[in-house]
Amino acid sequence: MLQRKLDRFLQEQRPVWIYLRDQQCWIEDALVVEIQGDLVTLRHEDDDEDQLSSWELSVRLDSIGAVSTRLASVSRSSGPDDIVTTGDCPEAERLGSP
Repeated sequence: MLQRKLDRFLQEQRPVWIYLRDQQCWIEDALVVEIQGDLVTLRHEDDDEDQLSSWELSVRLDSIGAVSTRLASVSRSSGPDDIVTTGDCPEAERLGSP
């Protein structure tokens, strides 16, 4: 199931957050570049003050503890009236619905 999820993120080129069990850390906002056997290649960009660094790392499938992706994001500076929603959202799922 994990490999299917990673395959989908590879096809969609969606940023992912991956927890590495053996290193006890999160790789944040990475792209799945390649899956070959039990090796997953990730690309991660790091914006450090004046420099933009790009890293590629290969991890084994069994060292991945969790994979998540961001469904949506909202700026912290925006207020509740600034959130754009679609009109075709079911009433029960709208923000502020009882």
